[in-house]
Amino acid sequence: MSSISNHSQSSSLEDEPLTEELLKRLLASTSPEAYLDREQIVACDFSQEITALAKEKGLSRATVLRRAHVAASYGYQVFGGERHPHRNVVIALSFGLQCSLVETQRLLKRAGYSELYCKDRRDAIIISCVNRRLEIDRCDDELYRLGEDTLLDENGYVRRSSAR
Repeated sequence: MSSISNHSQSSSLEDEPLTEELLKRLLASTSPEAYLDREQIVACDFSQEITALAKEKGLSRATVLRRAHVAASYGYQVFGGERHPHRNVVIALSFGLQCSLVETQRLLKRAGYSELYCKDRRDAIIISCVNRRLEIDRCDDELYRLGEDTLLDENGYVRRSSAR
């Protein structure tokens, strides 16, 4: 699955202009070509994005998958672009990559999912955990304590789908 990336600014998701800013620039452009040329908009799929982010943060794939509680065989397929991750897996990978909230939201969008939404109880708990830079285990404890679907299954691996 492809999405838009702006690599003219920086490789960091944190440094990329927000969609609203890019929309303003697009609407102010004289033509779509002028905007695309100026912003150097290129397609970037999810696997490329997480690979670049892991490299930027100095993390190996194995470390990311271990921290995310993603089964190695499935995780390597996601990193390799052979499998498209479920939303819970994207969230788990953001924990494994030690992403900020902005980076987490952008990874979800790049994977084709809705951002974490603060009006949704479960998402609000996850937002709070990401913002406090908790590890996935601690986030899972919070989800369980507050009666929401957890990210991890009974074997300690990330659920590939939600019960909702």
